[in-house]
Amino acid sequence: MSLLNLHQKHLDGLALAVLLGFICVQGVRAGEPAGVGKEARWWDGAVFYEVFVRSFADSTDGPLAGDGVGDLRGLIEKLDYLNDGNPDTHDDLGVTGIWLMPIMQSSSYHGYDTIDYYAVEDDYGTNEDFRELIEQAHARGIRVIVDLVLNHSSSRHPWFIDAQKRGSEYRDWYIWSGRDLGYKGPWGQKVWHEVGEKPGGKPGGKPGGRWYYGAFSSGMPDLNFRNPAVTKEMLKVTKFWLKDMRADGFRLDAIKHLIEVGEEQEHTGLTHDWLRGFYSFYKRVNPESLTVGEVWTGSPTVATYVGGEMDLAFEFDQAYATIHAAKTGEKDRLAKAQAASWELFPGAQFATFLANHDMDRVGSQFDGDMSKAKLAATIQLTSPGVPFVYYGEEIGMANVGGGDPGKRSPMQWSADELAGFSTGKPWHEIGEGRDRANVATQDAEDDSLLNLYRRLIRLRSEHPALSVGDFTPIATDHPQVYAYLRHGGGETMLVVLNLGSEPVERYALSMDSHRLGRTGLKELLHGVEIVTPARGKGAGYRGYQPIGVLEARTGYVLAGQRVER
Repeated sequence: MSLLNLHQKHLDGLALAVLLGFICVQGVRAGEPAGVGKEARWWDGAVFYEVFVRSFADSTDGPLAGDGVGDLRGLIEKLDYLNDGNPDTHDDLGVTGIWLMPIMQSSSYHGYDTIDYYAVEDDYGTNEDFRELIEQAHARGIRVIVDLVLNHSSSRHPWFIDAQKRGSEYRDWYIWSGRDLGYKGPWGQKVWHEVGEKPGGKPGGKPGGRWYYGAFSSGMPDLNFRNPAVTKEMLKVTKFWLKDMRADGFRLDAIKHLIEVGEEQEHTGLTHDWLRGFYSFYKRVNPESLTVGEVWTGSPTVATYVGGEMDLAFEFDQAYATIHAAKTGEKDRLAKAQAASWELFPGAQFATFLANHDMDRVGSQFDGDMSKAKLAATIQLTSPGVPFVYYGEEIGMANVGGGDPGKRSPMQWSADELAGFSTGKPWHEIGEGRDRANVATQDAEDDSLLNLYRRLIRLRSEHPALSVGDFTPIATDHPQVYAYLRHGGGETMLVVLNLGSEPVERYALSMDSHRLGRTGLKELLHGVEIVTPARGKGAGYRGYQPIGVLEARTGYVLAGQRVER
């Protein structure tokens, strides 16, 4: 009987044994509450910045300086750009969280095929460099989470190499079959690979009829989490990064694929069971640690992973809807997505974003139109959820070349030939759009995309209504005017957006609530003049036009009276 069939035959009992076993071994009683309360959820007020270390900044000093590859010391040198730790300065971006794409030893440029879970990639530096990064980031009020690739290892990991030997103790760390079982993966991809198969699916060597499961490629064999030894080892990895390396948490890659049940290869009950045990474990190691999961699917399914399994999950439907609204000027899809997120994720425990390393950059999706990029940024950073900004998004970077590497090209710090990224030849070509899409140029222009991001992030950090407040859609009589209230921390903010490509002179808002107040109204993002609402007999506003003219593709943030507590 093949190992795969054995697992399927004894599935329920084995799953229960594994889950209870690893929880008890680690000293956490099954069913015991774990985690932090709302009052301790530091991430609710955070804005995160996604960094691909290879492409962010090459260090100017030390053994890796000038080699054309970004590294941890280069990131340390640029921390003041992200947040200088001084709330009185306004020339930093103001983010309070960093998500590092994979930094563990890997056999590829991207890092999603790990060969050593306990060591920093040589191209990026050392474990000591990472600890220095944590110290410097924490001193500035920045938390750091790292990509944790649980689903699979590299085919060049010592575990997998040893697993191919007869009688290896690592044999059952992976999923094997005596033949190609024939079925495809969730997006029609090949998932069964022969030993000796070369990347790209072409057979090579003398496999001898041994087949293994790898959802993403032959170079990324899936780990077998039905094996208690695998779970125990990955919990050890988790504890190492939280305790020894002092990371603040993890982004969990491809987590919906963790445990397959035959041809059911995503969202299985066993995956949910395992994550509930994992949640208990990492909260015991550090109650303030954060996990944010990549569950690339519709919001109703994504929401099932949040609360007792992961702290946050990325909200893909809302990302698509935000981009659509900024492109087309239509509000219905955005309104539905925001309402669904608010309903599905209690406490707004979801992560918002516009694009990530697997998607076309926002600059490319908008064909370089900065007004659309500004509008999308305004929507994201005034909406509920925890925002994540992809590096370079704040300056409108576009794809450089094709494929995934083109979405992960070097950060454009200046308009120079090497974009201020390195003094050596960069590992990837620099974008031709660096003459405008660069930090130095936009830093000097008050109305630049970069400076809008700075103002939006500062507003979000200074006003709890925007970071943790309630969300209430506001009725409008214009098809391209969209508005909502954010209320929390004793204040109310009104967000008004003209999604269209032309200015709007006539529109009206209708609100049942009068929490916005009738005096002391201010527009905080652009400083435009506000029309004081008329005093009516009712409690709310009808036909209210707070700003005389809404400029094309522009968002406004109005602050009401602050209620002192």
